[in-house]
Amino acid sequence: MGRREQYKHLLNLFANTIMLMIEAAMFAYIWYQVYTPMLHKASRFWNRGNWAVIGMYALIMYFFTRTYGGYRIGYLRITDICLSQILAILSANVVGYVQVCMIANDYMPVHPMAALMGAELLVILPGVYLVRFIYTRLYPPRRMIVIYGQHSPDDLIDKINSRKDKYNVCATASVYMGYKELYKKILDYEAVVLCDLPTKMRNPILKFCFDQGKRTYITPKISDIILTGTERIHLFDSPLMLSRNRGLTIEQRFVKRTMDIVLSSVAIIISSPILLLIAASIKLYDKGPVFYTQERLTRDGEIFRIIKFRSMRMDSEKDGAQLARKDDDRITPVGRIIRRTHFDELPQIFNILKGEMSFVGPRPEREEIAHEYEQVIPEFSFRLKVKAGLTGYAQVYGKYNTTPYDKLKLDLTYIESYSFWLDIKLMLMTFKIIFQKENTEGINKEQVTAIKDDLRREPRSGRMP
Repeated sequence: MGRREQYKHLLNLFANTIMLMIEAAMFAYIWYQVYTPMLHKASRFWNRGNWAVIGMYALIMYFFTRTYGGYRIGYLRITDICLSQILAILSANVVGYVQVCMIANDYMPVHPMAALMGAELLVILPGVYLVRFIYTRLYPPRRMIVIYGQHSPDDLIDKINSRKDKYNVCATASVYMGYKELYKKILDYEAVVLCDLPTKMRNPILKFCFDQGKRTYITPKISDIILTGTERIHLFDSPLMLSRNRGLTIEQRFVKRTMDIVLSSVAIIISSPILLLIAASIKLYDKGPVFYTQERLTRDGEIFRIIKFRSMRMDSEKDGAQLARKDDDRITPVGRIIRRTHFDELPQIFNILKGEMSFVGPRPEREEIAHEYEQVIPEFSFRLKVKAGLTGYAQVYGKYNTTPYDKLKLDLTYIESYSFWLDIKLMLMTFKIIFQKENTEGINKEQVTAIKDDLRREPRSGRMP
């Protein structure tokens, strides 16, 4: 397997290139056979112009497929890859149809593009299954050892075991057994997972794995994530890394706010029929209020009133503030539908237009719940360096019941690696998570907040990451 490993990315690249070429060729057929004869004589291109149209379609398809993760055949689950391909093909053909209409300077028939989309799905999805089958045969799951510190690695192991197609946890070992014994064990496995180790104990193991060429997975500390956003300075012959710790720059905030105003205005107009339909459904069900407002935290700890469609009974918090649980009986029938599709969040578009939120940012937490998290994780307030968001890094790559510590890591990753294109990608990825039920899964019935019991017993404030 060692020699084959170097060809893994080549296999992915080759398969993805072939699929993109097939999609471009299928569009070329529709363009030449259907749309070109419909164009006015003055609008027709010479060969280079036609190639440019086809090339533009290929670039659009590449952008959406890459954004949704459709090219990560050896990385994502097969269901995720297929969903990514479906969304990419749908998005690319919508934009491709707009492109055709703009070239023709007129409305063109939509059914050829619909037929193209169906044909692409019939060809690409079986192709994805075939490539995935070859991939799993050539590259079976890696044999892994998990090395842990004071805290049990069971939660992480459960998550890794959910991907048995890619990972095979064969053993665990405590870091306190000593480096000599650990190094012997590491040599018996293909990959190593360093789970929440103290930094001074992690570094020698990391260097040993690097020296031995062992693939190493690490659960990052807060300080590790902060380091990813540092600026490299080469004023001297000693490298320096500068962490400005300021959130977004004034230029980034201006661009982000401009985008929020434009997109929220358009979204309100486009979604108004859906907003009215949901409002009527809620009102007809129990005659109660349509909207639910609540105080939440945004940038610099400022408090604002978030607007959501009411998805629970009117007496849902008679016993105090608490997050939604699995199979929560407080959720109404209408509420279950709008929560599953995330449509209960739509009224937050008005919060965005007012400037209280952004389209992309950390999930807005309630003040009392945030304070409870800070008792266990003092760094939890770090996520308030930017405005709260309707969607965000933690919302896309995490779940509703993701632990506060992991949410903090995800939110900090967004803040430290922020870019305009990252915002665009996260907004597009939000459409994907609508179809993934596990993202809306509530906390366990015995929990009130997302804090796990082991974190309550052992606060992290005593061991700053």
